[in-house]
Amino acid sequence: MKAVVLAAGQGTRMRPLSESIPKPMLPVADRPLAAHTVDAAIDAGATEVVLVIGYEAETVREYFGPEYRGVPISYAIQEEQAGTADAVNAARDHLEGPFAVLNGDNLYDPAAIDRLFDACPAICAIEVADPSNYGVLSTEPGRNGSVTEIVEKPADPPTNLANAGAYAFPAEAREWLEVPESERGEREITDVVAQVIDEYDVTPVTLERWLDVGRPWELLEANEWKLADLERRVDGDVSDNATLEGAVVVEEGATVEPGVVIEGPALICEGAEVGPNAYVRGATLIEADAEVGHAVEIKNSVISQGTSVSHLSYVGDSVLGRNVNFGAGTNVANLRHDDADIRFTVKGERVSTDRRKFGVVAGDGAKTGINTSLTPGLKLTTGAATMPGETVERDR
Repeated sequence: MKAVVLAAGQGTRMRPLSESIPKPMLPVADRPLAAHTVDAAIDAGATEVVLVIGYEAETVREYFGPEYRGVPISYAIQEEQAGTADAVNAARDHLEGPFAVLNGDNLYDPAAIDRLFDACPAICAIEVADPSNYGVLSTEPGRNGSVTEIVEKPADPPTNLANAGAYAFPAEAREWLEVPESERGEREITDVVAQVIDEYDVTPVTLERWLDVGRPWELLEANEWKLADLERRVDGDVSDNATLEGAVVVEEGATVEPGVVIEGPALICEGAEVGPNAYVRGATLIEADAEVGHAVEIKNSVISQGTSVSHLSYVGDSVLGRNVNFGAGTNVANLRHDDADIRFTVKGERVSTDRRKFGVVAGDGAKTGINTSLTPGLKLTTGAATMPGETVERDR
């Protein structure tokens, strides 16, 4: 079975992190987000992966190339963002026989993707406490539990099975991809699913775990998930006077200086430098060529490629983009005094992250002056800068 992985979107809700890199290529543990999806498809038996690309397409091509893990990779261009059915239709020339459709910005329980392929035609679903904000699967016991309908955001949900956006289609569905625009002005894959349901018995496949990674704190959650799967490995240069506890990976070419304490799960990538006397804890990713200085504490954060956090700084529950430079003594606040959930600006609107602890999101190239204080839920846009000694309380 071929697998179509959708990776063409701009990821506007993920900004500023997605301003120069496609959202599916943002880092999740040891690989880009989309690579986890492609790996799940290959592990399930995909004979070819078709990546639908658009925004910053070359970044995707450069990573996956013509072949990935011995499986051929093809590319299809979605010229404009006109919906999920339109995205899959862009790949139709590559499709013959049954095919699966997965989202490149979702994390799936890999075992369920294996079951999805085996059960074709099938739909992945996740059990949720309040399904009224999702597309909900309606099933018919008289048809051996087959899916009879997907009901969008129902006031009275027929089940607690939310559509998780992963599908295995019969070959005939290739001819049904050209659907009319919905009320939202998009061509929806659920219209294709509706026709498949009319013609076939469609099996619901329940995921044990699933995450739609659309906003910066969900990227943090994605790293918390995948870093938890690490197995301890130390290939880099680690001082005898450093302490590594739990699932810590130090890649070849990384350096851990004397006095450093790292409490896993944590991944220190090739070319990264940590310490001396730094403290890294929680689910933390320190990407290639990043620098964590003397007496810096990093807690439950993503420190992207080429970023520097200078001495005597604290970064907690935060996502720092590429080539960010935090001046000495920069401190990130990640908790409100009233213990309320932290709010963050998404597309101009302050929304709850549903997290009690959340620090800052810094776009590529952002800089702070020495002794800067950053308040919880703060956004520093690409290239933003602060003055020495400044307390920043509003997005910049």
